[in-house]
Formats: sequence, C-alpha cells, structure tokens
Amino acid sequence: MTGKMTLRSFFLGALASTLALAGSALAGETFDLNPEQAGRIHAERNDKAVTAIAKSFAFVTPGKFTVAVAPGGPPLATYATDAKTVVGADPDYASAIAESLGLQLELVPVAWIDWPLGLTSGKYDAVISNVGVTEQRKEKFDFSTYRQGLHGFFVKSDSTVTAIAQPKDAAGLKIIVGSGTNQERILLRWNDENVAAGLKPLELQYYDDEAASLLALSSGRADVIVQPHAQLVYIAARDHNIKRVGTLSAGWPDRSDVAITTRKGAGLADALTIATMA
Repeated sequence: MTGKMTLRSFFLGALASTLALAGSALAGETFDLNPEQAGRIHAERNDKAVTAIAKSFAFVTPGKFTVAVAPGGPPLATYATDAKTVVGADPDYASAIAESLGLQLELVPVAWIDWPLGLTSGKYDAVISNVGVTEQRKEKFDFSTYRQGLHGFFVKSDSTVTAIAQPKDAAGLKIIVGSGTNQERILLRWNDENVAAGLKPLELQYYDDEAASLLALSSGRADVIVQPHAQLVYIAARDHNIKRVGTLSAGWPDRSDVAITTRKGAGLADALTIATMA
C-alpha cells in the first residue's frame, strides 16, 4: 500500500497487517526484503504531535527520530538484501511516526537484551521493537501503546504436545525463550507455580539466533519455542514443520500492549501517543 494515511489508521491496522505479512508464504508471496521498501505506508505531519514534544526534550540527532529496533526476524524486523537496512512491521511503524513528527527516521539495529541500557543512556530517542508494557518496565520507561502484545507456543509438526494454555501444561518441557523478554519473565513465574504444586520444572533454553533455535527444536533438543506470535506464524508458513499449540499474552495473566518505549520523564511519550491516535 502506498500514499498517505493517518497514524490512527496505521494503529488500527498494525496487528492485522503484521499477521497478513506473517501468513504471506501461505499464498506463495515473498516478504519484501528490498531496502527501498517502495510499498511502505506514509503518514502526514501532525502539528499537534509536534507541539506536544516537551521543550526540554533534545533528539539524539537534530532533525532525526533515532529508533532502536532488534532484527529478530520477519515480519516484525529483519535485514534487507543489502544486509544493513532493517525492514518489517516495526520499521514501517517507526517510519510513519517519524513522518508524523516531521523528522527523518534513523534506525539503530540492536540486540534485544541491549535496548534498555541503550535507551536510558541516551543512544536513541525511542525503541520500537515489539516491547510489551509491564509494571516493572513502567518504573523505568514511558510508553505509547499501539497494538496488543501476543506470543506463541510452537512445536514440531509431529510433536505430542497438543496444547499449552496454563502453567501445568508446560511442566517438564524444554522451552526455547529469549533472554530478558516478557516470555522469559512469565515462564519463570510458571515454573515457580509448577514447582510449588509439585510438578516438574520447566527447562528454559537460550540460543543466539533464530537458526540455532529452530535447529534445537527440529532435532528434539527442545520441545517448544516461544517468540512473538507473528514471527512464529511466518516461520510456520515458510517452513511447514512447526505448529502452534497456544498463545500467551505479554502481560499474563492480564492483557498487555506493545508500545513505543522512551526514557522515563523525557517528555516525548505524549507526542508519540498523539501521533499514534490522531
């Protein structure tokens, strides 16, 4: 889709668009890995959002909106064919926000575990990388929410694991999870509940990249992989060898939203919220 649209329209369509991208392989389509991103959605400058930026706030680079993103895999964020440009749903959203603020987007690829320190130390203005809002994170950061946070439980297609909906369903399983993520935090709580109930503990496994994680799953070294839902839907459609056995709210046991993340009290969050909801 090309042309201009409001950020409210982008917000309302963000999750649907992400899942549509994730399932594109089912229709024989290819994920757009071109660094130019000719089909990217664009947004109009939002003067109300611009004036809501606190006068005390200083962008990392004048005239630019510097945003950290973790290229964890399509459809959320991955590298283009030039091996340096990050493309996907999160970069698309970051681009639209930058345009609404009248700024040029500067994307900074980071490892997921590094974004909190980089943000608090002022390396970038914001993080747009599937960050879920939690009470713990609210103590350190400000948030501007834009879609629901959802993770997926996926297993090998021939796995005997058929459903994971609550802690006891995961007892004794070897589960691949990202370090420092909401998924890890929740699964550690699940493990505590299971152990307290006399059930087998969870075995959490950590790998450096997607390929290593998928190899561990396919080889039987792990039983389950937990990642952002859209990423795993995309992988399942692409590889045809894993299946979903459950989903997990990023705020389990409550709903949680994904948000643009900024430094606590920086004075940018209100402008970002206005831009999103305009």
